[in-house]
Amino acid sequence: MGRILAIVAALLLVAARYARAQSALSVDLKSPSSIKAASKIVAKNLMAYYHGDEYGQTIGILPGPPPVGPYYWWEAGAMWGTMVDYWFYTGDDQFNNVTTEALLFQAAAPQNSYQPINWTASLGNDDQAFWGMAAMLAAEVNFPNPPKDQPQWLALAQAVFNTQAPRWELEDCNGGLRWQIPRSNGGFNYKNSIANVCFLNIAARLARYTNNETYAQWVETTWDWMEGVKYIDKAYNVFDGGHVEHNCTDINPVQFSANAAVLIHGAAIMYNHTNSQKWRTRVSGLLNRTIEHFFPNGIMVERACELDDRVQCNVDQHSFKGYMHRALATVALVAPFTHENITNVLRTSTQGAIKSCLSDGTCGFRWTTGNYDGDVGMGPAGQEMSALAALMTQLVDQQPVAGPLTNTTGGTSVGDPNAGSIPNTLPTLAPITQADRGGAGFLTAFVLTSLLGCLIWISSEWAEGK
Repeated sequence: MGRILAIVAALLLVAARYARAQSALSVDLKSPSSIKAASKIVAKNLMAYYHGDEYGQTIGILPGPPPVGPYYWWEAGAMWGTMVDYWFYTGDDQFNNVTTEALLFQAAAPQNSYQPINWTASLGNDDQAFWGMAAMLAAEVNFPNPPKDQPQWLALAQAVFNTQAPRWELEDCNGGLRWQIPRSNGGFNYKNSIANVCFLNIAARLARYTNNETYAQWVETTWDWMEGVKYIDKAYNVFDGGHVEHNCTDINPVQFSANAAVLIHGAAIMYNHTNSQKWRTRVSGLLNRTIEHFFPNGIMVERACELDDRVQCNVDQHSFKGYMHRALATVALVAPFTHENITNVLRTSTQGAIKSCLSDGTCGFRWTTGNYDGDVGMGPAGQEMSALAALMTQLVDQQPVAGPLTNTTGGTSVGDPNAGSIPNTLPTLAPITQADRGGAGFLTAFVLTSLLGCLIWISSEWAEGK
């Protein structure tokens, strides 16, 4: 009988643990302490997917890229930006050291411009920029500075900008950055919005932080170009991109929230920097369209791939909701006229996000179903990043939160206007010319003639020493 009772007790314990794991995450959005407690649970769950600090693993990256793991290099940069914001909003510093280690290691010395040779095969301007934006955020919120013998946050962001600006080319589509950096990568012929809005975003933040108008001029140039090629239309839709062989006129009309999020964030920074009506109008237009398109019924939906009857979002797209929530929270700080509209929609969207999470911090993807959807196959670090972003940015309206700093308002990060000037480890190859083809033909003929001579020699008696 005693043995039976022990078995029953064990089964009841397992059932209780299972029931606790399956209950919904409990959060009081009117209580900063409750928001922080829930954020801590989700942050711990997110960081469980990171193994770069373990023996034999690579510092700074999430498991990948496919087929080794589901994540491409850029998404780890986005995750570390999320963790910088996590510290900023909650004050919890338990992940600070690993975040600093990752951001410094993946900067790729000696150029320190986030162009590691190991990731050449998937390195795009947007990938590089997501790491640069994480470093820029660290400067803006006074994330603890690296040791003095290491590159500093501001200088890292400047290195990204300094290596991307020379890639702006007028030969195709009259301007713009290509999606990919190496010519050999698929997508090198595509000039897309995400590469260009990330460039605009970093330039805007550098202009505001350093008060250097050269950066601001690049923001204006990038916005004007995107409007000129109609990637941004009059209704403030932000389309995906076009191909250089079509002069960027074959526009892919799909709208991803990451494009809109990074762009409205950069536009709001420029409004704050210039206090101009032009940028206020742009921020208002982008915000109205963003809420209308991506927040139907007040809860965020990744409209391009999150359909009523099915979800066809890839691993990358499962993380996009987090970038929107984080971007809009900053917009509310730097463009106060947006505050009420933004905090209202972020609150209802976060309520949906909370319902998608279990009490152990496991979060699904759909926020509109009212419960956990079990969608963790694509990642699931992106789902965790998004839910964490939704939770922690609620603190914008629950406690005093300062806007991003500058070097005249308390920012302590040291910059370097010449950062990234060490010769690039990933040179962009020049177009092949007729002279190159002629030289290659001569070299090929020479090699073939030499090889033929060797074969004749080997088959002859001379090769035997006779």
